[in-house]
Amino acid sequence: MEKAKKLWWCLGLALVMMSCNAGESDEFIDRMDKEHKGDKPVANASTQADGMSNIAGEEVSYATVDGREITGYLARPEDTEEDGPALIVIHEWWGLNDNIRMMTDRLAGEGYTALAVDLYNGKVADAPDSAGTYARSVEQQQALDNLRQAYAYLAEEQRAQNIGTIGWCFGGGWSLQTALALPEQVDAAVIYYGRLITDAERLAKLQMPVLGIFGAEDSGIPPEQVKRFESALNEAGVTNSIHIYEGADHAFANPSGTRYNKEAAEDAWQKTVAFLARTLKQEP
Repeated sequence: MEKAKKLWWCLGLALVMMSCNAGESDEFIDRMDKEHKGDKPVANASTQADGMSNIAGEEVSYATVDGREITGYLARPEDTEEDGPALIVIHEWWGLNDNIRMMTDRLAGEGYTALAVDLYNGKVADAPDSAGTYARSVEQQQALDNLRQAYAYLAEEQRAQNIGTIGWCFGGGWSLQTALALPEQVDAAVIYYGRLITDAERLAKLQMPVLGIFGAEDSGIPPEQVKRFESALNEAGVTNSIHIYEGADHAFANPSGTRYNKEAAEDAWQKTVAFLARTLKQEP
């Protein structure tokens, strides 16, 4: 596949770019420490996807990074056909937990082959201290290699034609980084309150539409920064749709979190579904 052939060239370019971002990543995680102080992922009824009987989910090995086999969670409609649309799903700073599996199932329920990647090598946090430790331990180049192989797995093993990225919090930032690393391969990028870049020159690499979802009460990614991000995207000529929800805090779309805002989360989900239908399914 032509897209897959370009991966290695893009990887080399992206590694240079990523080496400049380590400090920015640490600063973001520091802010998340403050945002999530006292927080804890708590399973509740909202974390169970309804009407998912037509979904097939399984653990799959999709990558080998630094000699270690990486396992993720793959969900897809049981009646899916090859060449359908697909998504790389990137977890929050808690890791690949049951909430992310549920969100992956929901995306499969919308007609996508969805692969939830694991950037923590199997570790899952249950408190902010461990989440921060795991997030800081992520080595930039290895994470990018992980995500590149996730793309290749969907393109080659699942034979997906249109592939997007979606992530929340820690994963939202990596959704953007994956799109920047693979600008000719990724067809859509969804960012839920993730680490942003406000440099139009850097964002000009993007060749796909971007959807951004943010909370007005998020002090870690304040509305002023989101607006600078939107302005930079516009300056760079990147098609985008940016939404800031009044009264919503960081992680407002996580039903297993203490800051869940049902009204904002449901509206954001509808916007996400519509965006992905337009960009990956080419629906009107």
